[in-house]
Amino acid sequence: MVELYYESIESYPWLRFVFAFLIICMFLFLRKLFTRYVFAFVLRISRKSQSEVIPNFLLSYQKPLRFFFVTLGLYLALLYLFPADPTAVESRRFDLITTVFRTTIIITIGWGLFNFSGTTSNMFKKLSMRLDGDEDSMLVPFLSRILRAIIIALTLTVVLDTWGFDINGFIAGLGLGGLAFALAAQDTIGNFFGGIIIVTERPFKKGDWIETPTVEGIVEDISFRSTKVRTFSEGLVTVPNSTLAHEPITNWSEMNKRQIAFEIQFPFETPIASLKRSRERIENELKEHEGIDQETIFVRLHDFNQSGIELMFYFFTKTTAWEEWLIVKEGVNLRIVEILHEEGVDFALPARDLYVKTHDSLEEIIEDEEHVEGERSREP
Repeated sequence: MVELYYESIESYPWLRFVFAFLIICMFLFLRKLFTRYVFAFVLRISRKSQSEVIPNFLLSYQKPLRFFFVTLGLYLALLYLFPADPTAVESRRFDLITTVFRTTIIITIGWGLFNFSGTTSNMFKKLSMRLDGDEDSMLVPFLSRILRAIIIALTLTVVLDTWGFDINGFIAGLGLGGLAFALAAQDTIGNFFGGIIIVTERPFKKGDWIETPTVEGIVEDISFRSTKVRTFSEGLVTVPNSTLAHEPITNWSEMNKRQIAFEIQFPFETPIASLKRSRERIENELKEHEGIDQETIFVRLHDFNQSGIELMFYFFTKTTAWEEWLIVKEGVNLRIVEILHEEGVDFALPARDLYVKTHDSLEEIIEDEEHVEGERSREP
């Protein structure tokens, strides 16, 4: 059988390419068989376990394994077409094919680890819950980016070593060039460490409403260099991490309750009894309101100004959501207006008294003007 095979190959050299093509087709079929049945079966068994790390790990290698089956088929087909030979030319060709195949193995491993280190990995979610208590924290995407950068660097280093490059000299060169790069990229490095400070101190998380001297809005993302904040006018502001790390940050999403504070002014001629009854009724309304926090409620006549007597309101709503806060505030304002109208108390309007001097005749106007001109002429 073997002798017949070699005789056929010697008689018909093109059969080598046919057999090589059949090898590739066989591995394409095995790839489909493996991913559809074997891989799915292993994944189904692993999901029955309590740990979710193994299913996530297997799913990370689903596409890389498909790629590996194709490269394995090509590698075996090329080895069949160009078998190892002691001659120099054939030996170099065999070494090149082997090196390329080793490179694909390294890329496959790095590709799977790159996928596994994504933000959707269960490993990062559990780590974030332990360190931060919130799986939506900015810690998850930041750590994911750092780990992915390390995986890419290590994969590239191993690939270069496989192709015969001097890694020690390369790393030494990076060390010398790193100093120059650090001096030239001080802002970038500052932003990187600023991002580390933000992630470790956790002044906010994704989706929080923050306010700084630079920007106010909803946090959308944080990267090595900057933090993206969506303003309330729907603009996207990118703030360097070094700037954000050195600014006071107010996290309004951490409010336990939301403040309402304003003043109302009444004319000086308003009856005191009406003012007292209005103040007491409004205060009682606030104390009975379901949406008002009962810990701090102040309704006091506390100041006088040019327009009249000032009544101060200072209290908090239980809700911190802006729309619900507006609804509560609107209801309180309407009830205040109703009570004041029932008590016959009017609002003070901004007013100014204007005094106009009148003259009985044209001669008096002329005399006044001459008097003013005379006073000016005597000034030094």
